[in-house]
Amino acid sequence: MDETEAVLTDPTRRRFTAATPYHHSLQQRHFFLFEVVPFLGTITAVTMLFWIPIGALELILFFGLWYISGFGVTLGYHRHLAHKAFKAKDWLRTTLMFMAFLATQGPPISWAAFHRLHHGSSDEPGDPHSPNLHGQGFSSRLKGLLHAQVMWMRKHDYPGVTHFIPDLYRDKLMMRLDRYYLPVAMAGLIFPALVGAAYYQTWLGALNCFLWGGLVRLFVCDHVIWSINSVLHTFGKRRFNTGDESRNGYLISIITLGESFHNNHHAFPGSANFGLAWYRPDPAYWVLKLMENLGWVWDVRVPSKERIKEKTRRPG
Repeated sequence: MDETEAVLTDPTRRRFTAATPYHHSLQQRHFFLFEVVPFLGTITAVTMLFWIPIGALELILFFGLWYISGFGVTLGYHRHLAHKAFKAKDWLRTTLMFMAFLATQGPPISWAAFHRLHHGSSDEPGDPHSPNLHGQGFSSRLKGLLHAQVMWMRKHDYPGVTHFIPDLYRDKLMMRLDRYYLPVAMAGLIFPALVGAAYYQTWLGALNCFLWGGLVRLFVCDHVIWSINSVLHTFGKRRFNTGDESRNGYLISIITLGESFHNNHHAFPGSANFGLAWYRPDPAYWVLKLMENLGWVWDVRVPSKERIKEKTRRPG
């Protein structure tokens, strides 16, 4: 068992968290800037549709930046940093980090620490975003879903980096890139406005591109990903007995780039392939295999058919 797997499977490590006013103030600022503001921006953009139709450029910015940032999160933050599912050349690691910054889900070091904390205490006390720790009544379940979807980000304990990410703490490239998160995230919001201004030559065109390529894109992209925390720990199929409530969501696998095979992922957290079969679409793994063929990545970890069969709970 390597160092990363030890962090994911050792339940005692969940104790190593801190809650300070300083951390909470940073969390609340980040929550307002990258959760509340995109929500308000989405309401504004939808309201404006009654007077200004959405153009092709706005759609290109919306979907283009969504998938650029989405691939950055799933391949860079999740499969590479948090789980060490593959190794990559430094230029590609850097590119994936900058792509992930556009999703505004936090700096890479803290993102990986929170994710390892989640795996070490999934659906148990200490899990930062479980929907299943708030009681069994309807209102309690609803509160749990809201907490897992978005409210946990407003205020939470911070996992100790030396306990959850000792490998990344020694990674000089990642520690250096971590400092660029906020300026790149902000640039990802300014960029659509600049493109809109250059193309439409009007302030209204710039505003519309800023809204759809920036704020609406953030709101939709992030909530699709956060639904894995909430919906897929409540609804869906459980192919493997993982000891928690993680579930698979086949129907949203394309828009989540394979992330929705969440029960598969909890059964084999070190796997680079979340679908685990060709008929379970995992676009991020397809891209990863292409990069492997190009020689950009290597040591791509995938469980054997025998291991998958041993762990299978029931077909699904």
